[in-house]
Amino acid sequence: MSSTADIPAHVAIVMDGNGRWAQKRNRPRSFGHKAGLKALRKTLEHVVSVGVRELTVFAFSSENWNRPRQEVSRLMELFMRALDREAKELHENGVRIRFIGDLTAFAPEMQDKIAQAVSTTSGNRRITLNVAANYGGRWDIVNAARETALAFANGSIKLDEIDENYFNSQTALGDTRSPDLFIRTGGEMRISNFLLWQCAYTEFYFTPVLWPDFGPEALDAAIAAYQSRERRYGLTGDQVRRQSA
Repeated sequence: MSSTADIPAHVAIVMDGNGRWAQKRNRPRSFGHKAGLKALRKTLEHVVSVGVRELTVFAFSSENWNRPRQEVSRLMELFMRALDREAKELHENGVRIRFIGDLTAFAPEMQDKIAQAVSTTSGNRRITLNVAANYGGRWDIVNAARETALAFANGSIKLDEIDENYFNSQTALGDTRSPDLFIRTGGEMRISNFLLWQCAYTEFYFTPVLWPDFGPEALDAAIAAYQSRERRYGLTGDQVRRQSA
């Protein structure tokens, strides 16, 4: 990875492969989820070191509730312990934590811990970590549409004032830039209902590396691939090169 090339300001990651990683070792899937948390720590440390300003991770999708009850229960337990242990360390390292998704589905105790982690780290500016929990891209779009409809109904916005910028402001990440780079680990080549609205012009990178094995070297490879691409946003290559000249 070139140290002088453009570094993506915002990286989004679908952290896939925990269960398969554990199964390959004849261990329960919960063992893979614990290893995945360690991989997140390493990845967060490295994105900070290379200059990424925002990281959004898909921790628990709205569809994950359909997994076996025991696995969901273990995931919730791991989530609770991580909030207790990790939030303090992240705060000490200047990380701002935010959560996106329908958090009302979680137990009240977990909602309280989430709110406490968000409040404690709200003033940090080193990097923002967005944790998508009980999140779905379609949910996000429908929720934004509902909020827009309510704003129109109560007269706070006129019909001709509703545009892409306004609609974007109603989405879960409406106050930040869209991801520059979207990484999915584990070999699957789909986005699985993650950040559907936000990724209209995001660069995608798919890797066969299972999430617990993902680390600085794999992240550098993803960023190097990103740096090798020309982001045109509907323009021609010649237009982009003239603008950057």
